[in-house]
Amino acid sequence: MRYHSYCKGHSPAGIARGYTLPLIKFWAMRKPLPFCTSEIALRYSVITLFVFSALNFSPAQAPASFSTPAVPDWAQPGSATHTQVPPPADFHRASRTFATPIGIFDGQSDIGAAVVPGSAGYDTATGQYTIHSAGYNIWYQRDEFRYLWKKMSGDVSLAADASFPDPKGYGDRKVVLIIRQSLDDDSAEAMIGEHGVGMIHLAYRPQQGAQMQDLQYRFGGGLNGILAKRIGIEKHGDSIAIFVSVKGEPMHQFGPPITQHFSEPFYVGIGFCSHLPATVDTGALTDVTLENSAGRVR
Repeated sequence: MRYHSYCKGHSPAGIARGYTLPLIKFWAMRKPLPFCTSEIALRYSVITLFVFSALNFSPAQAPASFSTPAVPDWAQPGSATHTQVPPPADFHRASRTFATPIGIFDGQSDIGAAVVPGSAGYDTATGQYTIHSAGYNIWYQRDEFRYLWKKMSGDVSLAADASFPDPKGYGDRKVVLIIRQSLDDDSAEAMIGEHGVGMIHLAYRPQQGAQMQDLQYRFGGGLNGILAKRIGIEKHGDSIAIFVSVKGEPMHQFGPPITQHFSEPFYVGIGFCSHLPATVDTGALTDVTLENSAGRVR
């Protein structure tokens, strides 16, 4: 995307507000000289070029415009006619980070800078976090999603009720509880993801830039749109485990843990990805609990 800038006094808006332009002086000859047509044209061109240069724009320059960047083919979701493939090995976008506290979290980021910016809100009355995000995926060797985070060290227990306000969203969209080493798009990480179709998985990127790996679990009713009521993730040393409550029963560990080391400090938080590179969808998380110890997923 190309951005055009103006000096304060040179912009069209500045001219409209009456800012003073640089003084441009022209000296007229007291006595006209016999110029030929080509000389007149040449001098007129020189003066015109000088004026436009002083105003800091060219005669053919169009107003600045901002449009959504083109979505590369690899980022399109899988379908009957398209197979999603990993991003090119050297493809990265710097994350957009906003160090403004929200609820219990220190800040938030558009990890991987999806082509449409995300946003998030927190309702103090209900304790609900609402996360709006586009993003091709949280997968392969890089991610795109909105992330609400807190920097932490030591052991961690994080849990939340997860839901999707729009029942018609893309099936592979996901709400995540995630631990990341950094805010880079290809950071090492471990997460529990709950998908729109009901699948839950413990997924991890063992080191920066590596391909994601996962252990997938499906409830019997998952493919019929039955979602777990509550999900959780625990870090106990280098052991990462996930927890689930399907219908409101006490949280219980779901599948075996993985081993994943995080240097301190690291990031812990909640996020959402629409799984559509240029379409924003919404994930909601309520009753979010975060404790700086293991054995406290509840």
